[in-house]
Amino acid sequence: MYKHILIATDDSELARKGLEHGLALAKPLGAKVTVLTVSEPLRPEISHAARLQIDAFMKERIASIEQSASEQGVTVTLEHEADVSQAAAIVRLAKLNGCDLVVMSTHARRGVQRVVLGSQTLEVLASTTIPVLVIR
Repeated sequence: MYKHILIATDDSELARKGLEHGLALAKPLGAKVTVLTVSEPLRPEISHAARLQIDAFMKERIASIEQSASEQGVTVTLEHEADVSQAAAIVRLAKLNGCDLVVMSTHARRGVQRVVLGSQTLEVLASTTIPVLVIR
């Protein structure tokens, strides 16, 4: 059914649920898995100092993801993108890697909260033809 699943995560508790769900889906399908995290690009004047901290943080996040994947018996490819739009990065990487499913989570905010905070999940849904599995 699905051969290459992109799992988007920001390492929040809710996103970890999406990660676990995506990994559990990939195993019986024998699907390739790419896990993507997206951060905003750094301004040049703070780039070098911040890069060291980001690298340390990403090592922790990657270790956690690799452990979850290992526990599920799934091999993953880990990607990190810097983009002002998480949704754009998710859609772009899914297309570039030939993914046939995107797994991501949402807080399912409503009303003013959704308008003010926006929704990366809604943006992904609106800008891709790739199926998206949304975890709440």
